[in-house]
Amino acid sequence: MGSSTDSSMTEEIVDKVAEETNFFIEFLDTIDWQSFLVSFIAGSIKILFSLLLFWGLKKIGGYLIDLAFKQYTVKRNAVPNRYNTLYNVSKNVFHAILGFFTVYTVLEIIGIPVGTLLAGAGVIGLALSLGAQGFVSDVVNGFMILLEKQLDIGDNVTIGDVSGTVLDVNLKTTQVKDFDGTVHYIPNREILVVSNRSRSDMRVRIQIRLFPGTDLENVRKIMEQVNAELVPQFPEITTPPSTISFVPVGNGQIAAQVIMYTENGKQWDVNNTFFEEYIEALSTSGVELPAINYDFNAQ
Repeated sequence: MGSSTDSSMTEEIVDKVAEETNFFIEFLDTIDWQSFLVSFIAGSIKILFSLLLFWGLKKIGGYLIDLAFKQYTVKRNAVPNRYNTLYNVSKNVFHAILGFFTVYTVLEIIGIPVGTLLAGAGVIGLALSLGAQGFVSDVVNGFMILLEKQLDIGDNVTIGDVSGTVLDVNLKTTQVKDFDGTVHYIPNREILVVSNRSRSDMRVRIQIRLFPGTDLENVRKIMEQVNAELVPQFPEITTPPSTISFVPVGNGQIAAQVIMYTENGKQWDVNNTFFEEYIEALSTSGVELPAINYDFNAQ
């Protein structure tokens, strides 16, 4: 009795599988494979042709952008930082537009009505627009930053709590590399104040603390001699130190102070070199110096 039941169940399963198989075969028979193959080959050729076309446009457009910016630098003697900024933004915008039309064309060839989908996505578009307010703010603020030339690639800047060198500027974000190597990606909408240290000559201020009883004239003579020897070796110094002044630094102490100006980006090398030479020259001449941290500042 058990075997007959199993046999009937097996027959039912076989009949069901056969029925489904026949349905699948009938479905395949309804397909016009010749037309499908022709459409598939034609669509593949169209997609391949479109990709080749857009690849060619990308190469031609990139070449024209390179050529235009080379002529721009020759005619206007553009600053390298400004050139790099405008060049990167132009390339990014061009690639974004080209990428959009590439995807649009491929979807249209496949048969996906992109235009109809976009037109019928009013409610979805409204929802997305509410979530895209930050993106729009980034783009608008990024455009104003570029228009007003607030910063360029290679500039030494401070944005909020971040200080470093600008790696990239585009309509969405600004990349700043910190002095310890950290790369910060800052949304343009978060940029409220930009402190740019690369737009004018930078001040170098060195203060060397002295004991109260130190011979100040001797110190001035030694440091002026260092200036006379070193300043001609640094053409990046735009305003050489005019005099050695002595200023109070608290707790009854004084310091010899030197102020000069250099081209932007060169202040730290000049600062360190002169500081070391001052200390070595004073120590060699027998001037005793307090064993404390000396104040030297490049701004």
